[in-house]
Amino acid sequence: MASCFFIGHRETDASLLPKIKSAAERLIQQQQVSNFYVGMYGNFDSLAGEAIIQLKHEYPDVRLFLVIPYHPADRPIEAPPGYDGTFYPDDMESVSRRYAIVKANRKMIDTCDGLIAYVTHTVSNAYDLLAYALRREKRGLIHVIPLGKGNAAFQSKKAKA
Repeated sequence: MASCFFIGHRETDASLLPKIKSAAERLIQQQQVSNFYVGMYGNFDSLAGEAIIQLKHEYPDVRLFLVIPYHPADRPIEAPPGYDGTFYPDDMESVSRRYAIVKANRKMIDTCDGLIAYVTHTVSNAYDLLAYALRREKRGLIHVIPLGKGNAAFQSKKAKA
């Protein structure tokens, strides 16, 4: 089963929802992606989850998981309605709480087949994670879909690769 993760800014506008949904649907149709993983901090994550919940009505084999950066025993979190469960990445037990979100996101990029990203400014963890994913994409380890005109710098880097 192919998988996809999402990276984006907390302050993402709701108008991005159709683009997120369209990108995810292309992955379902063209690359047989059936497992989607989304974080829980910010509007982009909420929009990504909403897009996949909508797509689950058309594609019943699609599953949606909430990525949790903190050990479930320390901070239990229930999967929101429409989600199929939570996912805690392997080998996170020794990661300090301060770095847990960044480390969990990086582990998801390391293990997923696809990444849908919305990054509009360079001073952010999302920017660093997208740059990391693009380096992995050059080696054929992940397929990155950057959304929006704010990703022009990344799109031009992809074209040169």
